[in-house]
Amino acid sequence: MPKVTAVRNTPPAGPSPAVFRDRAEAEAYVASVCFKHGPPRLLGVEIEWTVHHREDHSKPVDATALAAALGKHAPPTLVPDSPQQPLPGGTPLTVEPGGQVEISTPPSTSLTELLGTVADDIDHLTRLLEPHGLVLGHRGADPHRPPRRVLRVPRYAAMEQAFAPLGPEGLTMMCSTAGLQVCLDFGLKEDLPARWAAVHALGPVLMALFANSPGVGGRRTEWASARMRSLYATDPVRTRPAAVCADPAAAYARRVLDTPVIVVRRPGPNWFPPHTFSFADWIDGALPVQPTTDDLDYHLTLQFPPVRPRGYLEVRYLDTPPDGQWQPPVVLLAALFSDRSVVDGVLAATETAANRWLAAARHGLADPVLARAARDVVELGCAALHRTDLPVGQTDAIAARLHRQLAEKTGAEKTGGGRS
Repeated sequence: MPKVTAVRNTPPAGPSPAVFRDRAEAEAYVASVCFKHGPPRLLGVEIEWTVHHREDHSKPVDATALAAALGKHAPPTLVPDSPQQPLPGGTPLTVEPGGQVEISTPPSTSLTELLGTVADDIDHLTRLLEPHGLVLGHRGADPHRPPRRVLRVPRYAAMEQAFAPLGPEGLTMMCSTAGLQVCLDFGLKEDLPARWAAVHALGPVLMALFANSPGVGGRRTEWASARMRSLYATDPVRTRPAAVCADPAAAYARRVLDTPVIVVRRPGPNWFPPHTFSFADWIDGALPVQPTTDDLDYHLTLQFPPVRPRGYLEVRYLDTPPDGQWQPPVVLLAALFSDRSVVDGVLAATETAANRWLAAARHGLADPVLARAARDVVELGCAALHRTDLPVGQTDAIAARLHRQLAEKTGAEKTGGGRS
């Protein structure tokens, strides 16, 4: 499940992309590339971290220091002529606007192999940073520093300009937040609506269960997930959850076409749109040059819902976990989507908690509705762990960790440590 990585000033060489003649053609294209179905086989993981000086986490990390640490693995957004060699497991490193680093694993048919790849990648990344006095952060949002853009590339300059009129949260989202993303196949065509509904219904529950960003840059300290709060406030038209309905592909395609274009690629550093227009407007002549499939593919990378369809399900609602605790949420999601019967159980367990996105971000499992759903989801997931290819000893350890996580989060409510 590859990730869009490098941002370049010129389109890649190859066959000329198709030009869209009308909106219906573009909507059909979005539905076809974003919603693919087939037997569910592949899993992927992407993890972002803020980066800090070991001796002073509040000190800014500049591009020069980060480039020196990442060396031959640095992406072209950081070092334009970098070879961007993958990590030993085949995983490319990317860097986010504020200097966050991210690994994005190749897709795998084996959960056991996937977890091994991620563990090796994290170890290798840690060793790259260590000689330069840098360490990975272990929160979903940087609690120490205000947002500051490190990467000076046209894409991020245009994004910053687009988000600024809506307030400071766009820059915060870009530069101060970090998430754990789990990638799952859509599954067979007949199962797609249920899996789409289930992954959304799980969102508030799992966000609350694994919330790990109590504050960002000294602000929002009362939120369980300040990261999700920043995401929600960035640009609602592109960050709100997608529609859960009988035909999610058609609904998402309409949404994408109606979303404003915030980046127009052209030679040089200025990728700012000349005026406000949606992608549908572009097809109707908003710019002198008609948009192509390449333009629409790029526009798709500028949609940031909590679950993003990319031909697979990119689950984006989890904060980066504390040090060493990334496995339980990955394994739990894999187990919950391991079988049609388990997905049906997810829908039943989350029925009362669906759509409680802001309550989850604000209160976490101090919200009693979310706490009850989380208990049911953890029990359901642990009962399905045998459906993965993990050895019994490992599934037992994961189940124990999940139950401890649940007890810690709900215990805060019982002892008065929850948020009101």
